Amino acid sequence: MSETLEERWAELEAQLVERFGKKPDLNAILMLIGIQESGQHKQEYTKEEKQDLMHVAVCHLLSGSGYYTLERLDEDGWPHYAQLKPLPALSLRDQENFIKDHVLLYFDQL
Repeated sequence: MSETLEERWAELEAQLVERFGKKPDLNAILMLIGIQESGQHKQEYTKEEKQDLMHVAVCHLLSGSGYYTLERLDEDGWPHYAQLKPLPALSLRDQENFIKDHVLLYFDQL
């Protein structure tokens, strides 16, 4: 991870600790984004709903780079995305950094 990405990620984590009282991992941050972008606000989520929320988050994040586009909202209000181009072949570490970079861009735009 580049120094800049590491520093920016640490700043985001600090902001989220201040807001929520504990340090979230990447999956928790993706859930927060998924909740925000899907409008599916409730107290508890099933394991499947959590996976769906993280999927919504990843699709939304990567739509800004042209990988996905919002296709429709279903009858329950869940967004559905269509993949426009293949994701780059990356190592696990590079995949994580790729997502983190998109998360940072998301929070920069808020």
